[in-house]
Amino acid sequence: MSTLIAPPPVAPNLADAALADCLRLVAQQAALLRAAPDGRRPVPMAEPRPRHALILAPHPDDECITGALPLRLRQEAGWRVTALAVTLGSAPARQAARWAEMQAACAVLGFEPRCLADQALAAVMSELHPDLVLLPHAQDDNPTHRRVHAAGIAALADAHIDTVLACTEFWSTQAAPNALVQTSQADTARLMAALMAHEGEIARNPYHLRLPAFLADSVRRGGELVGGAGSAPPDFAFATLYRLIRVERGNLASDLPARIHPAAQALNAARLALP
Repeated sequence: MSTLIAPPPVAPNLADAALADCLRLVAQQAALLRAAPDGRRPVPMAEPRPRHALILAPHPDDECITGALPLRLRQEAGWRVTALAVTLGSAPARQAARWAEMQAACAVLGFEPRCLADQALAAVMSELHPDLVLLPHAQDDNPTHRRVHAAGIAALADAHIDTVLACTEFWSTQAAPNALVQTSQADTARLMAALMAHEGEIARNPYHLRLPAFLADSVRRGGELVGGAGSAPPDFAFATLYRLIRVERGNLASDLPARIHPAAQALNAARLALP
């Protein structure tokens, strides 16, 4: 019989004023969108074997912006999630602080932070052998994001592993997403609160306040891009778009089936159609 693997402990932020503020803001935006209210959290679905997701974060903060899928897998199926900072940003004076901020953000999400430093990315892939690798799509309109995409594809080929690639989007949309992953109001607020841990970044640009709007727009687009042209949009407020691609011996093989994943249904490898 399979057993649910206990996820890493999450920092006790539920009573925090910051998370409470995020919950209020998210609830207000959901009401404006006339979204269906959150139901009960789904009963977690046990995986028959341990599962591991690896986030290739071009910068500290990307683990929060595109972290909906691994957050749900951690909470609902006991996945281990490693957030790998591929860079610590371009400002040397801020790199130590950005690493500390990423560690604090990961504590909110229950992710394991790791810094690439001088390691080869292919060596990390071979060591962890993740079931899911998240990285920006090839045309994400930021030079570091595009370099991380290219480096991740090359590392998969060098490591010769079987996995599933989840292409993410932030700076520009991707052409063919095939997974729309809802986040409940509570999980959206948690992603937002984790983003607030990146204090130096939001001090110059309070983009954490716009995260719910970004996730809401993914619902607008994803309802038809994933559900089919002319489909009615989902009745939920917030979600993230991904393109899931099967990788065989390090080579991109085929897209996974297009699916919408509401928060009312526990998410695990089987629901994603992962091998």
